[in-house]
Amino acid sequence: MISFETSRFGRLEVGKDKIIDFPSGLIGFPETKRFILMDYKDTSLKWLQAVDDPDIAFIVTPPFELFPDFAIKVENVTKKTLGIENEDDMVILAILRVEADNVTANLQGPLVINSMNKNGMQIVIDDARFTCKTPLHCPPSETAK
Repeated sequence: MISFETSRFGRLEVGKDKIIDFPSGLIGFPETKRFILMDYKDTSLKWLQAVDDPDIAFIVTPPFELFPDFAIKVENVTKKTLGIENEDDMVILAILRVEADNVTANLQGPLVINSMNKNGMQIVIDDARFTCKTPLHCPPSETAK
């Protein structure tokens, strides 16, 4: 077990097996490499909380639920880097951003996580349909605040 402090949730204690390692960090946060996923209410949303920085936490969700036309091809080199041998072990998440009454999803930079070994990385996809601020077309109260 490890114990760490967060600014949103206070002191947390989790098993080492719950830590997701992003060896390259996330875009804009290259030094922040260890995170945990925590449920957000009774939804498919989750908190991605940094272990080593109490102030860094993101709301994340599987993008396919909110954007049925979202498609991603994860390159073999990415799968190899993460040690993904079975497609069912691959988790894709999008970071959500809430600003005033607008909720956007970063579909240009999704997170790819190997659920078996807890290795992850943020990739950049080249698809003009999706941006780092793709708007959600639903009231914010139905997603996150």
